Amino acid sequence: MQLEAITWERLTDALAERLVAMPSKDRSPWLRVAVDGAPAAAPDELAGRLAEALRVRGRAVHKAGAFGFLRPASLRLEYGREDPDAFHDEWFDRQALWREVFQPLDPGGTGRVLPDLWDPVADRATRSGYVELPPGGVLLLHGPLLLGHWFPFDLSVHLKLSPAALARRTPEAERWTLPAFARYEAETRPEEAADIVVRADDPRRPAWSGAS
Repeated sequence: MQLEAITWERLTDALAERLVAMPSKDRSPWLRVAVDGAPAAAPDELAGRLAEALRVRGRAVHKAGAFGFLRPASLRLEYGREDPDAFHDEWFDRQALWREVFQPLDPGGTGRVLPDLWDPVADRATRSGYVELPPGGVLLLHGPLLLGHWFPFDLSVHLKLSPAALARRTPEAERWTLPAFARYEAETRPEEAADIVVRADDPRRPAWSGAS
């Protein structure tokens, strides 16, 4: 895959322009977008930039993080606090994402989505209220390990880090997750699964696969 250098500003504008112009794949009145990447790649930051660019263009946006949909500690940590396979397979409540985020945005859905579900610090439900995303709005779901679960994304962006960059930029206390990301690369192959790939080894000099 050939990647070309770009700035974050130009990348954000290009993504926003593409989203403003594109229809959903299933005729839903909402667009559903993944910004996929390990925490070290800062997918939340790109999602934030993109949310602002879309709002400037008159589109309503709901930005949600996968870490708001963790499973309870009794399930998440069943095999210990630092099990990379459990992080890959069990940490995120993907059924809740389907139920509370994607199904309301199906064709004929209500548009009422839940911003988050679980507070991992307090280990209890957040009790957040539903948010109504009007027709024409855009869901931006950001976080790790988002691809390969049949989520109905209309556009998916994968922030790629080399193994060396991922290890270098992952805090020491979180490096036990590195085998989970290696497994994700081997099994899900996010570079092939995503519509757009952004290499972010140097956070000052991203490169991307283009908008085509």
